[in-house]
Amino acid sequence: MKKKNPQEYADHPEVINGNKLLPVLSNQKMNAYIKEIADLCGIHKNFTFHLARHTFATTVTLSNGVPIESVSKMLGHKSLKTTQHYAKILDRKVGEDMKILKDKMSFKSNYVKRANS
Repeated sequence: MKKKNPQEYADHPEVINGNKLLPVLSNQKMNAYIKEIADLCGIHKNFTFHLARHTFATTVTLSNGVPIESVSKMLGHKSLKTTQHYAKILDRKVGEDMKILKDKMSFKSNYVKRANS
C-alpha cells in the first residue's frame, strides 16, 4: 500500500468544501479496509468499523486508564452520555480502580496512625 501525504487530498471536494484535512470514508469503505487489514494479518473474523471503535473505546483507552471524558472527545461525541452508553467499562478496570483506592486509603490510615503515635 502506497502511503499518502495529506497534501494529495488538497483538491478533494470534501476537503475544499468542508473543514477537513482528509476526506471522510463511508462506513462500507472503512469496513472493506478493516477486512483487508485483518486478511493481511491472518485474522479470519468479521470485523467492522463499529467493532473497531468499540474495541478502541473499551480495550485500548478505558481499560488503560484514559478518562471517559477524553475518550468521548476522541470518538467525536458531543455528549458524555453517548460515550457512557457506547463504551462498556470492563470489570477488570473496576477491580483495578478499587485496588488503587484501597491502597490510597491504607496509606492514609497508616500515615494517620504514625502521626498520632
